[in-house]
Amino acid sequence: MSDTKQSIPKWREDFPIEQEFDDFITRRDFVRFLGLVSAGLMVGNASVVVSSLTHEEGPFPEMEVAGAADMKPGGWMVYKYPNEKTAAILIRRENGEYISFLQKCPHLACPVSYHRSNDEEGEHIGCYCHNGRFEVETGRGTQGPPRELRPLRQVVLRVDENSVTAIGLNEIHLA
Repeated sequence: MSDTKQSIPKWREDFPIEQEFDDFITRRDFVRFLGLVSAGLMVGNASVVVSSLTHEEGPFPEMEVAGAADMKPGGWMVYKYPNEKTAAILIRRENGEYISFLQKCPHLACPVSYHRSNDEEGEHIGCYCHNGRFEVETGRGTQGPPRELRPLRQVVLRVDENSVTAIGLNEIHLA
């Protein structure tokens, strides 16, 4: 009897688990675990939806866009609005009208830029990441991945004789 006692390692005596049941998981345990993970994911997604529906933007600051009054028709510039981390693009169209959008493409958040009209195409806003294109009038996507997504977010402007002032952001319309 002492020979058998000596042949079993000390750790085996402290942890007497049989190997055949070591990796055994019942169906009931698996379904229980699957249910808990699914419930956790559902609660997480519901919290994101609720927070996005209850989040209100604004009020937005009024900010004069420096150098905008000196822009020539067909020109554009980048400025920060509504905060220092968010870039916006101010465009003075070829007809002299000012229009502004946030500079982030809705597809992959790449920066967009204004393109003047030429012999082949009219003026538009373009995204170089995937050759996306937007209408200058509305910010709606017309080419590439952006045409399937929401439009660019428009910045509301107040244009006076000698100044251009950003006063807010338009609501996002998905239609």
